[in-house]
Amino acid sequence: MKLGAFSVSLNVKDIHVSKSFYESLGFQDLGGDITQNWLIMKNENCIIGLFQGMFEKNILTFNPGWNENAENLDTFTDIREIQKLLKAKGMNMLTEADEANEGPSHFIIEDPDGNQILVDQHR
Repeated sequence: MKLGAFSVSLNVKDIHVSKSFYESLGFQDLGGDITQNWLIMKNENCIIGLFQGMFEKNILTFNPGWNENAENLDTFTDIREIQKLLKAKGMNMLTEADEANEGPSHFIIEDPDGNQILVDQHR
């Protein structure tokens, strides 16, 4: 099972303050739109997403089909296949990808400690 690029999506109070803070740590813009209150930042192989007002908790995020530079991978495990494998293992889905469709989709699960995990396929 290939989950794709990994990042931590942070719920931030002030995206401008957070952007400045992470820039001080050497992070640079990778994508996003600060006018929409979200940014993706990178320092070497470390990726974080800054999200203001979009969700309540920090989230572990995987992006099937992408590498750590948000570049398309030639081969990857489709999100619907990942979801089927996890459901077959008895994993509880908080939200589900529509298995009747193709392309972009997402689902959310929780680990045993209540940490949310977003699997978000963009292609």
